[in-house]
Amino acid sequence: MGNIVVIGGDGFCGWPTSLHLSNLGHHVTIIDNLSRRTIADELGAQSLTPIASIADRLSAWKRVTGREIDFLNVDVAKDFDALMAVITDLQPDAVVHFGEQRAAPYSMKGAVQKRYTVDNNISATHNLLVAIAAVSPDTHVVHLGTMGVYGYDGDGLEFPEGYLDVKVEAPDGRLLPRSILYPTNPGSVYHMTKSLDQLLFQFYAKNDHIRITDLHQGIVWGTQTDETRLDEALINRFDYDGDYGTVLNRFLIEAAVGHPLTVHGTGGQTRAFINIQDTVRCVALAIENPPERGDRVRVRNQMTETHRVRDLAAMIAKITGAAVDFVDNPRNEAAENELKVSNRSFLALGLTPITLSNGLMTETLEISNRYADRCDLSKIPAKSLWRKADEDTVAVTAELKKAS
Repeated sequence: MGNIVVIGGDGFCGWPTSLHLSNLGHHVTIIDNLSRRTIADELGAQSLTPIASIADRLSAWKRVTGREIDFLNVDVAKDFDALMAVITDLQPDAVVHFGEQRAAPYSMKGAVQKRYTVDNNISATHNLLVAIAAVSPDTHVVHLGTMGVYGYDGDGLEFPEGYLDVKVEAPDGRLLPRSILYPTNPGSVYHMTKSLDQLLFQFYAKNDHIRITDLHQGIVWGTQTDETRLDEALINRFDYDGDYGTVLNRFLIEAAVGHPLTVHGTGGQTRAFINIQDTVRCVALAIENPPERGDRVRVRNQMTETHRVRDLAAMIAKITGAAVDFVDNPRNEAAENELKVSNRSFLALGLTPITLSNGLMTETLEISNRYADRCDLSKIPAKSLWRKADEDTVAVTAELKKAS
């Protein structure tokens, strides 16, 4: 059993992952500055499910399982010395890195949020790599990335797991084989930071032989895992607002409160999906199967199925009787796209995927109904725009001045 640090272990993916790893017998230390709670206060958009304090969460985990998870309040993007001290002291077998602002809409909300997303995400990743290279070079970094680094070209090409084998023509006409990172095509500032992460990983794997696994994850649906079901104080986040709510979870709460299912544009966007319980299983599998020192970054596509957004809406509408409302798309993206993704590596490691068709969507709908009275309808619409109209220039300038 390993000594594992989970950066961002209080968040939507980080909390259930921390519990799962602890339940497997690992010694888990959460590092988190509780920024997701701060952003929820900033937006006035709390989780649909009631979230206990981090102290109460950890106390409940010890009460129901007898296992302890340590917690350190550290901002890894700003307090490098504190991060160095933790890595030096613990010498972790693995660090699971969730410590990045994760919402594309929030990253496009305005100048303040764009700058915060870049400053936080890139500094957090680089500080971690510098610390590990300096004092714990055998530590395996497992990073939660995103399928969004690939973009959504819609030409039918299957996205490989990170790398593309190509041939480059030399001046003398010879074709030279190369294996390159799949060209990134980020669709938001958030996705751009994940694309930049890839270059940081590539350098530190090559230069310092850090063992790195980069998980390109699809959109997460669901809320509960085997561990978070054990006690009410362990329940996971359920975000439904226009900035942090993932599309399927948003549809389910809309259905529960009698709000039309808000489909952006034509709903022709095809996306990759994964259940939260598969997220925690995939992270555990990645930890158990690290690359060797000196290997290139191991990229695994962490997703289980793809769906077109309007088809998801139709599925939920059929189950619940909800109406469907096609609204303006705030994003700068193609109206329609196809998506094919390879997830062979996790299937080869033994993952049996949870899909929308095998029942857990009912549990998520039940949670939506149970806590429907906590829903603030005013937070449902997506208000972050990818491109501002010209008349908004004055407002953006004022925001920049305020931020400085």
